[in-house]
Amino acid sequence: MPGMIDMHCHLREPGFEHKETIETGSRSAVKGGFTTICPMPNTKPTPDNMETLKQIIQKGKEVNLCNVIPFASVTKGEKGEELVDFEELLKAGACAFSDDGMPVENAKMIREAMIKTNSLGSFVSEHCEEKSVSAGAINAGEVAEKLKVQGVLPEAEEIMASRDIVIAETNDLHTHICHISTKTSVNMIRDAKKRGVKVTCETCPHYYFFTEEEVLKNGTNAKMNPPLRREIDKQEIIKGLQDGTIDAIITDHAPHAKEEKEKDLSSAPNGIIGFETALAATITALVDKGLISFLDMVKLMSYNPAKLLKLNRGEISKGAVADLTIFDPEKEYIYTEESIVSKSKNTPFIGKKLKGQVVYTIVNGEVKFER
Repeated sequence: MPGMIDMHCHLREPGFEHKETIETGSRSAVKGGFTTICPMPNTKPTPDNMETLKQIIQKGKEVNLCNVIPFASVTKGEKGEELVDFEELLKAGACAFSDDGMPVENAKMIREAMIKTNSLGSFVSEHCEEKSVSAGAINAGEVAEKLKVQGVLPEAEEIMASRDIVIAETNDLHTHICHISTKTSVNMIRDAKKRGVKVTCETCPHYYFFTEEEVLKNGTNAKMNPPLRREIDKQEIIKGLQDGTIDAIITDHAPHAKEEKEKDLSSAPNGIIGFETALAATITALVDKGLISFLDMVKLMSYNPAKLLKLNRGEISKGAVADLTIFDPEKEYIYTEESIVSKSKNTPFIGKKLKGQVVYTIVNGEVKFER
């Protein structure tokens, strides 16, 4: 298939190299079949200026495994107070803009950011979380009650997603909504698309592979933001992938050190690693069950992300860049902690039986991973 493109991940460098580095993250990405990855800007310092952004791009080139095309932040320091110089950062090589886990709460500011980025042929990728209702450890519901922890209300995602859809529709702008996880989010985006609103969105394998029940088995290694939801949400995510409501599958690869994830459910950080399981999780949960086709998978993991980011990739054609993922669709195996090449091991997929394994990852005509 055309080389897989992950338009939402975290490499932790600069600033948090104890969790992951551009090198270890890139190594994990090519093992998972990704030829292009787009790290989010929640690093220290933040890529809100040309210098920091260019350092990340340069480090990716020095590592020389996959294409590393970072997001720049929407506001300086992801503080939601002052917009960055969008034009300068696009020229420096940013793929698009996001404040990631620190969503822009000021509606006037996000409207201005959407207008400016759209005028430059780019967009804002919004982590939708209304902070006034988002406190909690896992999804609000039976599992949270059973574990006696505060639950995250689904409205936290849905309220902010609806705000951005309103701004996009009223001003005829493109907005991109990150890692959707609820039934209401899918329905809202589906309805907006039918009206011709320029809204696109993404989801992650964990939202169609697991439900909140996984927290009972895997604790903090099944804790992420947005959290794993109910079965009804999982089924609507699958419908959204089937009918084109959801444009892309991303990993939200979020490495954390072992001691950080060993804290209790309320204190441990959100996030799981995802590069090395994304393809197999998608084949196992969707393709192998006849829910989507291999061609659908290619659109969601290669073609659509390339089109959204205006990358000259995502398809196999004569004269195109030779970014290729070669995989064995029938290979079955148990995913083990020992097999992980990421610096962090925080994932609920350990011990799960998966189908589909990457055999070669070829970037610009060069084999960067071989099983």
